[in-house]
Amino acid sequence: MGEFFSNVARYPKYLITIILGVFAAVLEPLVRRSQNPITAVALIAALISGLMTLAFLLRAMVYPTTLA
Repeated sequence: MGEFFSNVARYPKYLITIILGVFAAVLEPLVRRSQNPITAVALIAALISGLMTLAFLLRAMVYPTTLA
């Protein structure tokens, strides 16, 4: 039974490793492309747009309007 809990305790470490690997794989090409100023501005605009979209979606989900 101790071996079971030992294996279960490792899952968060694996999850964190996978998430960091995905972020590294996504960000590495973007960092290389940001050397061009036009591309850097476009990447920043896309990031801001994505964050705003996420904020609006979450706000609509948390504070829905009631139609009477």
